[in-house]
Amino acid sequence: MTRIASLLGREILDSRGRPTIEVQLTLSDGRAVTASVPSGASTGRHEAVERRDGDPGRYGGLGVLGAIAGINGEVAAALTGHEVDARSIDTALIAFDGSPDKSRLGANAILAVSLAAARAEAEVKGLPLWRSLAGERPVMLPMPMVNIISGGLHADRQLDFQDFMVIPASAETYSQALEMVCAVHRATGEVLAERGLTTLRADEGGFGPPLARHQDALALLDTAVERAGFSVGGDILYALDVAATHFYDGEYRLASEDRALTAEALNEYLCDLVAGHPVVSVEDPFAEDDWDGFVTFTATIGDRLQVVGDDLFTTNLSRLGRGIAERAANAVLVKMNQIGTISETLDVVTTAKQAGFRTVISARSGETEDAALADLAVGCDGGQIKVGSITQSERLAKYNQLLRIEHALGDDAVLASWGRGA
Repeated sequence: MTRIASLLGREILDSRGRPTIEVQLTLSDGRAVTASVPSGASTGRHEAVERRDGDPGRYGGLGVLGAIAGINGEVAAALTGHEVDARSIDTALIAFDGSPDKSRLGANAILAVSLAAARAEAEVKGLPLWRSLAGERPVMLPMPMVNIISGGLHADRQLDFQDFMVIPASAETYSQALEMVCAVHRATGEVLAERGLTTLRADEGGFGPPLARHQDALALLDTAVERAGFSVGGDILYALDVAATHFYDGEYRLASEDRALTAEALNEYLCDLVAGHPVVSVEDPFAEDDWDGFVTFTATIGDRLQVVGDDLFTTNLSRLGRGIAERAANAVLVKMNQIGTISETLDVVTTAKQAGFRTVISARSGETEDAALADLAVGCDGGQIKVGSITQSERLAKYNQLLRIEHALGDDAVLASWGRGA
């Protein structure tokens, strides 16, 4: 029986130059695996809590040496000699932490160990991570939902909405989907340059131009899609991440348009906005605790639109259960660091699917080169993946891993779509 011989945590940097955690797990037979964890900028208050040092003299207080000391000390002592079974290790980590929000050890520390355990289990089985997670079940490659234009906390609030994304709906293979998205991204850069607008990139690699209205971003996408040689609403569909929590203070304040809206007015605004463009998915259209706003919006347009809860659900079974009961959305964004273990992440996906909810497996604004998100999206049959744009190595690590998985599947490779599993 293969067991854990040692755990070693170390501080590394994420894609924004902020500290995060990497764990090396060494097995009793000498093999070793590593795992590193992301961190979000647009975080909901119901997420599991990261542990940060708070020392203003070091990385502005964002260091993670305390969390790493916990891994190398009490966590390593508790898990050394433990059988390599990812779910039982996750259960032990949750119990060992003992807090309701994983704040004692830190969700970042717990997830680093959890992901390393999942990877170690796959290594012991002699399987790639995606196949280990899937078991014997047939798999599909996820449809990419790709950031082209950024706003919100990812782009210094040039626009209030956080992401304007494209979905290569007519693609028949994952490789073709990626090629289509790259063409649209390139065309968008050309259009921005011609109009004298900045082509500098935001946190997740999307463009962050100063546009006057959210409508202008969608119109810009229309132009770019056509320039790339695709049909708007046929080949390419759109998705929005509104991230409304971050412009809500009792009213929804669209600073870029100098407007303050009630929930009812925002509902109307969003319905009007998506009516003129092929928007098929809207994420977090209302604030994280505006359950009534979500319920009303889903009842209004959910039969024609994927309504995704991110800050609303925070990959949390309890909050997702309420959302299912109240029909507050019809899809859930899945971020493993919102809940802190791979097992709990998989349980959220299973529960969502059993309720008829769609799932979108998502990265964070602060990512690492760890490609596990791609394996997770395939292994749990996520259907859709949201990584960011198609620039920057921390994003491309995931997209390229999906290319490898597609190659490994060969003739059995199937791309999920709006008609086939997404």
